[in-house]
Amino acid sequence: MAKVRYPARGSAQLRGGRFSEPGRVYLVTFATAMRKPVFANWQAASAAAVVMQSRTILRSSHVLCWVLMPDHWHGIIVLGDMDTLSALIGRLKGAMTRSVKARVELRCPLWADGFHDHAVRAEEDILEIARHVIRNPVRAKLVDRVGGYPFWDAVWVGEEHRG
Repeated sequence: MAKVRYPARGSAQLRGGRFSEPGRVYLVTFATAMRKPVFANWQAASAAAVVMQSRTILRSSHVLCWVLMPDHWHGIIVLGDMDTLSALIGRLKGAMTRSVKARVELRCPLWADGFHDHAVRAEEDILEIARHVIRNPVRAKLVDRVGGYPFWDAVWVGEEHRG
């Protein structure tokens, strides 16, 4: 008797058809488990943000910009030639989890399974996408201006503009 295959659900559905292309720019989002606002806690957010500076985690990939919201992370990533997107996101989530757990007690998983990605097409404006990413805290009414939110970074902005 043939085994019945059911359509993919949840995070398995997100992985369907996923292709990692070195050098490709991706807009990526991943959420906390049950969308809990873990990163409303300053210590948890600070611990997770430190990971974004780690060349060990990023290897040959580069994060052009990112923002850590209370219940999710957004970023624009240039995938390096040593990685698949899934492997890189797995390392980022794992490293952030270890860093947060070293500072804050967590009794449940930090991250939801899976992530959402969008391969940025050549005709799309990366700077406009980056502006959209880093304006998330303003749209969520966490701050009045981008520079007023501490948990973000962008390669295009120097220290003097961070607020």
